[in-house]
Amino acid sequence: MRALISVSDKTGIVEFAKDLVDLGYEVISTSGTMKTLLDAGLPVTNITEVTGFPEICEGRVKTLHPAVHGGLLAKRDSKDHVRELAENKIGFIDLVCVNLYPFVKTIEKEGVTMEDAIENIDIGGPSMLRSAAKNYKSVTVVCDPSDYPKVIKQIREEGNTSLETRLILSAKAYTHTADYDAAISTYMRKAAKLPEILRLSFKEKQGLRYGENPHQEAKFYASMDRVPYSLADSIQLQGKELSYNNIQDANAALNIVAEFDIDIPFVVGLKHMNPCGAAIASDLKDAWIKTYKADPVSIFGGIVATNQVIDEECAKLMKYTIPDEGEEKSNLFLELILAPSFTEAAKAEFSDRKNLRLIEYSLGERQASKQLVSVNGGLLVQDLDIKTKEITKDMTITKTQPTDDILSDLSFAWKIVKHVKSNAIVVVKDGVTLGVGAGQMNRVGAAEIALKQAHEKGYTERLVLGSDAFFPFSDTVALASEMGVVAIVQPGGSIRDKDSIELANKKGISMLFTGMRHFKH
Repeated sequence: MRALISVSDKTGIVEFAKDLVDLGYEVISTSGTMKTLLDAGLPVTNITEVTGFPEICEGRVKTLHPAVHGGLLAKRDSKDHVRELAENKIGFIDLVCVNLYPFVKTIEKEGVTMEDAIENIDIGGPSMLRSAAKNYKSVTVVCDPSDYPKVIKQIREEGNTSLETRLILSAKAYTHTADYDAAISTYMRKAAKLPEILRLSFKEKQGLRYGENPHQEAKFYASMDRVPYSLADSIQLQGKELSYNNIQDANAALNIVAEFDIDIPFVVGLKHMNPCGAAIASDLKDAWIKTYKADPVSIFGGIVATNQVIDEECAKLMKYTIPDEGEEKSNLFLELILAPSFTEAAKAEFSDRKNLRLIEYSLGERQASKQLVSVNGGLLVQDLDIKTKEITKDMTITKTQPTDDILSDLSFAWKIVKHVKSNAIVVVKDGVTLGVGAGQMNRVGAAEIALKQAHEKGYTERLVLGSDAFFPFSDTVALASEMGVVAIVQPGGSIRDKDSIELANKKGISMLFTGMRHFKH
């Protein structure tokens, strides 16, 4: 039995090669890998002894030879193939362990030159992987160091890898070379100033029972990279499998949570990808109570997300409605709860709600990334909207300046309204949402909904209003002034901004322009 080893990433390679030698394999290797194995005291055959030809062109040509690819590609059950190998004094190669030059890591370096990039394009490696993977019925191909222990265990116990294992490893090898070629293609097309070809790489995380509706099939695919505030990188502790709609809602909730400093307890309740209640407070218990009371009707059957650890006390609260005076509490139905973690006591408290999904997600700094939306026959791609301006007094464009407590509410409203479907209006007081107007065909209509909700809760004074986009007319300011609004935050940019500013000045309303729109179609 012969194994050919040639790797750039040498993680675990000495141990893997030693195990192969102990199992009776002759190890063949190329210059760099061979030195590593020789330094570890392992017997190694130089590839030049197999090919009868020296490495040339600064190592660019060393494994591109019939003695290598014949030994990989020959069908063991073909008399003609076996005869041809014997006539040409070529031996079978039974295992290939190859990973490729670090092209992606190279081009990620600051100041990398085209010459550096080109020298890190592997030629022989992908060729060996593809040859071995094509002949998986006879050859074991390994490109991922995490597979070393499984391969050794199976050879040790069964004398060889199974056909099923070789097929899996073959698929992984082709995926490896496909991703590698895609990275090179993208880089070279950019250098040549050719139109970009978008290639996506996601792996199936789970099948879903159905999509938005029962007649639609659906799957959930995860990015190859770890991402904070991501359901793809979360852990489900209990409950039913996630549905398509659960995943959409949970993603929207985590996007909102990511807006808030992890040192400030924050809770959001969400339904149909829109917040129905949100609050900040000095502790998680108070934040949950305020969030629930912001809209106790809509939160039923919704989801809840927080940036804090959920403890037993809070878990007990989340299981039941929070009654007003004279009312009795009852079971509260929630689809899922997301938190960075749950205490053991909290998990035990929730354990009797078998269908309630508990999800732990990872915190972290969000990185710029792309948002993909499918349309018939194509994709829309844009930067993910992760920039949110901090609200400051110097954004004020009216005579009346906001007080510090009003400024805090303006900041809260701005972070929430960013995540409400447009046209969007949010009404806030004391760090709690009192009204949410979402997805309306005109902005004053969204304001009417949000302000009416606030008034129905008994809040009619010192309200703060946030708008995701500018006011096309002054009618929203007029309505706000009649319904107790003292401050407004909006992007500005309308050709009729002057009308809104003049009316705000007349009514004594503070109005702040951020200069950044967060329209959510």
